[in-house]
This record gives sequence, C-alpha cells and structure tokens, in this order.
Amino acid sequence: MSIIKRMAGNAAGEVMDTVRFFAGVAGVWLIIITFLFAPFHIPSESMQPSLEVGDRVLVSKWAYGYSRHSLPLGLGYYVPESVDFRLFPRTPERGDVVVFRTPAQQRNLIKRVIGLPGDIIEVREGRLFINGVIVEREPLEQRTYRPHARPNRSVTVTAFTETLPGGVEHPIYEQSDFEALDNAGPFRIPADSVFVMGDNRDSSTDSRVPPNPRSPANGGPGYIQLTEVVGRAETVMFTFKRCRDEAGIYCPTGRVWRGL
Repeated sequence: MSIIKRMAGNAAGEVMDTVRFFAGVAGVWLIIITFLFAPFHIPSESMQPSLEVGDRVLVSKWAYGYSRHSLPLGLGYYVPESVDFRLFPRTPERGDVVVFRTPAQQRNLIKRVIGLPGDIIEVREGRLFINGVIVEREPLEQRTYRPHARPNRSVTVTAFTETLPGGVEHPIYEQSDFEALDNAGPFRIPADSVFVMGDNRDSSTDSRVPPNPRSPANGGPGYIQLTEVVGRAETVMFTFKRCRDEAGIYCPTGRVWRGL
C-alpha cells in the first residue's frame, strides 16, 4: 500500500510540475504580448505595396506607451471607456506604421501616420497637402495585381515614392487622382489624435472617412485617438507568396524580416 501511495504521490507531483511549467510559459507569453511585442496579420490590400495580404507583422507595444488597448486578446474592449489613460505616453512620428483599435468596430487596423496633432490635412485631386504644402511624389511604374478578395479581376495602379515632411520616403499606390477619396478635407487634427492613411490610397478606408455611429461597419476610423494606438509596426516577420506568376500581373515574392 505504501508503494502505491508513493507512486500516486510521484504522479501527482509530476502533474503539478507540468501545470506549473505551462502556467509559467503562459505567464511569460502574456507579459511579452502585453508589454513588449505582439504579432499581427494583414488581412487586406489597404497598405500595399508596403504590406501585402498575409504578412505577419511584429508590433512594438512599448513604442507609444500603454493604454487599455495594450491588453492582449481584445481584453481592452471589456475595460470601461471611462478608464481612458496612457502610461509613458509618446506621440507617433510622421511616417510611422501603426496598429490601432477601432472601438466602434472592435477590430485592429494598420495604417501610416500622415498627420500629427495640430496639422491640417487635405487631399485635392489625389494630391496630399500637409499644412497647405503639397507632398512630393515620384512615379515609379505601373503595376497590375489581383485583389485578394476578388482574384478573378485585376487592378492597375501607378506606384509612387512619396516623401513626407521630415524626409520619410515610402511607396504608395494610386489608381487615379479622381477616385472617391481623392478630394477630402481639410481636416484639422485634434491635440490628442493622429491622422492615418493607407499606402494603397484608393483602396483604403482611413482617417478620410469619419465613423458612422448608426452603422459602424460602413464607417471609417476618422481621427485616431492616441489612447487607441496599440503600437508601431517594426518588421514583416514572414510572408508566403500568395499569387501565381502570370504575364503582366505583379506578384510579390515571400519576405522574411523585412523592415518597414
């Protein structure tokens, strides 16, 4: 009987050791994705060509401080909106690619910071103006790609290199300068917010589109409050080639640890 008791005690001890091990792993994982880094998946073409559908992006949670939306697994949505604060706050820089929450739609979005608090942003006939000054863009080439959601059709765009005030250069796509959001604003950005846009300018619902309280799914994010910013996208961890080679169709290759 004593042998059986010892065996049972050893088995119970092994089970508890295993439970403590996995609890420790889960605890470390929660600390990392809450305070340091978290992976995000790119679901749409709104940030092409910088980010492609299927990219896995590593986001630094500490870059701009912490708010209720820094909590993992969407727990921030269950924290009362009255708990609206940031610890160690820092304002994003123009040109940063940021992940933010949209409380009305309860999902994550990723866009590029174009305007900072106090800026005036306007789009006129497809051209971006910041504080009354046109933002320079240099044409690169025309590209035709197949949208992820509708792979049987194709979209032709012109790729540009855009240079923001301060010297940040990044690529953008434009279908034309006469699309739905190519005349928008002017927008004066509040003191506690930033203005974001997708790099795929004519396929992005961004700060040019105000929220729609009656139908959140049909609205945009509008200004992004700093408490809604989750972190800064640092790099594409990896992505697989998601399209087939076709004559005349642009098909980006897979990428690993490519900076933004």
